[in-house]
Amino acid sequence: MKKLDIVRVIPLRGPNVWTYRPALEAWVDIGELEDFPSNTLPGFVDRLVAWLPSLIEHKCSIGERGGFIQRLREGTWAAHILEHTTLEIQNLAGQRTGFGKARGTSVRGLYKVVVRSRQEEVTRACLEHARQLILAAIEDRPFDVAAAVADVRTIADRHCLGPSTACIVDAATERGIPSIRLTDGNLVQLGYGARSRRIWTAETDRTSAIAEGIAGNKELTKRLLAACGVPIPEGREVDSAVDAWDAAEDIGLPVVVKPTDANHGRGVFTDLNTRAEVERAYAAAEKEGSGVMVERFVRGDSHRLLVVGNRVVAATGGKVLNVIGNGKSTIAQLVDSQINGDPRCGVEEEFPLEPLVLANEPIALLELERQGYTAKSVPPKGQDVLIKRQGDLAYDETDAVHPDVAATATLAARIVGLDIAGIDIVAENIGEPLAETRGAVVEVNAGPGLLMHLKPAEGKPRPVGMAIANHLFAVGENGRIPIVGVTGSTGKTAVARLLAELLRLSGLPTGLACSTGSFLGARRLDKADGANWSAAHRMLINRAVEVAVLETGARSILAEGLAYDRCQVAVITNIDPAEQVADHYIESPEQLVNVLRTLVDVVLPEGIAVLNADDPLVAPLAPLCDGEVIFFSSGPDNPVVVRHRALGRRAVVFRDGRLVLASGQQEILVTTPATTAAIARDPEMATIIAAAAAAAWAMAVAPDLIRAGIETHHAAAAFGLDRKAQD
Repeated sequence: MKKLDIVRVIPLRGPNVWTYRPALEAWVDIGELEDFPSNTLPGFVDRLVAWLPSLIEHKCSIGERGGFIQRLREGTWAAHILEHTTLEIQNLAGQRTGFGKARGTSVRGLYKVVVRSRQEEVTRACLEHARQLILAAIEDRPFDVAAAVADVRTIADRHCLGPSTACIVDAATERGIPSIRLTDGNLVQLGYGARSRRIWTAETDRTSAIAEGIAGNKELTKRLLAACGVPIPEGREVDSAVDAWDAAEDIGLPVVVKPTDANHGRGVFTDLNTRAEVERAYAAAEKEGSGVMVERFVRGDSHRLLVVGNRVVAATGGKVLNVIGNGKSTIAQLVDSQINGDPRCGVEEEFPLEPLVLANEPIALLELERQGYTAKSVPPKGQDVLIKRQGDLAYDETDAVHPDVAATATLAARIVGLDIAGIDIVAENIGEPLAETRGAVVEVNAGPGLLMHLKPAEGKPRPVGMAIANHLFAVGENGRIPIVGVTGSTGKTAVARLLAELLRLSGLPTGLACSTGSFLGARRLDKADGANWSAAHRMLINRAVEVAVLETGARSILAEGLAYDRCQVAVITNIDPAEQVADHYIESPEQLVNVLRTLVDVVLPEGIAVLNADDPLVAPLAPLCDGEVIFFSSGPDNPVVVRHRALGRRAVVFRDGRLVLASGQQEILVTTPATTAAIARDPEMATIIAAAAAAAWAMAVAPDLIRAGIETHHAAAAFGLDRKAQD
């Protein structure tokens, strides 16, 4: 029996040595399969491709469709196959991604298999199913691909963001706005620190709790709307079946009976004309909510208008549900074949129409009773039987909304106080003013579902996620605070602390996470080692932080990834060729460089990399930066610095014990007695001071403030600490 063991799984929750995105890194021991590439395993390739024919789309290193299958037939190893199989199971389960790598380690048969991961638990499940599938294909055993994909879908439904939240996050990502999931549910932060906003499904941190409470009270909502001139159906709350009939008589038949806190049309009975109908509807509506209302029946179809900010961004309508008799089938059977048989109908989220189960639909049963039918009745051939007056709100009609109707919907949202609202309107024609059709606003909903606008049964999907992202962030805003990432083999803690002090003195509320703890300004928040993902993550969700200085070492990058997607400034103090992270199979200087360059890789195009020109492993990283580079050096004659300045670019150097900020041939001296004293105590402090000064300059701290900051007691303490203890 062949071996394919997963030895360790490392969730990389941010940019890492492999990719800018979160990924799952699995250490895989393929055992004797190291001696058996795919072309030596009888029937293996044919079985694998038969189970996963969509592998044809994997280009692999060949660079063209069918490339991976070509590699399979030529011969490739089990770890590489595990990578592609895991990716394809993710794709089949709706978690589409294409990034993967398989790389050997210094241990024979042990590989690192890396795949892009949108959600850790989902990718872990895909990895295990892929392992089992490959072993089954090798050993010529059955494997149920459909069951594996269904299992992954179930896990995804349990752990992934809901479609409404996901569409907002995706839109924010498209705009370059980072996101942080704050819970296992749908509470998400968009942006970092003081510039962040928060969403919870289709509610935002601008959604007032008072407004939400008003929207949940239908009677109060109606009073407020009516007082401001919004057309509503007259009615009142009732407390018994007898009271419901009294209200119906006062209002005038026909009427609507519904729960006071109705959702998705559940328990809403329309066009009621008799006492028996009203009393029966009351009993059913009472079970659906905390109270019952009786209202004037408004003729027409139901429409849902989505208001974001002060404008209507999408609208959907419902259609009457009916079946046509064939003289043979019962109404229940006709519903299954003619309504539920629609290919757009299903229980999963990708289906825009929901199945209709008559036993669970008292409204439909009442409609049948009115026509003299039950679910078991067999209507004559050609007979049109009404099932529900209002079906799913799944038919896009955004372009048909009359401007007066849109104005009424936005007014209703503003009266209630909601920044995002689903406005339910009943009207015979949404393309005409409500006054002309006697239409009315029947409900105002907080936290409206967005799926109906994203995947309508008919019509164009609407970019409602982008509308919400644009509502939260104006043009030109991306929710980012300046982030300074600091790494290196030594000196990084001292650089981070001195830099944080310089930024604080410049007036910026600065968060610092480093190996000596976590700080907000001059206040220590936590004494524990903060040079890791968790501490950096806490800084980025702290809405008091306006700039963050985050220390990260090689081990943290390898074991967790970065806590941020991009940074304004990246500082690399140095790279020690002798340093190793052997337990992660980082055993050469080249491998260590590849780890620490991660910070340079994520510098924003408008950002800056601060690099040690004296270090032959650090200086060559300059071309990898998307933004500017500022070199620092202990002396002015470093060839890297000389060439850099000749191009008019910036550098920070020491000349005769004096700190110099140079831009091309222009120079600013920022020497202080504290600098001279620090260097006299420890010549290596020149590198620390130069790196911190360069990073502060990159953050637009004025030279005078840099000078004053270095001179202060707190700055002296920051860079005077024992570096060996910190690093």
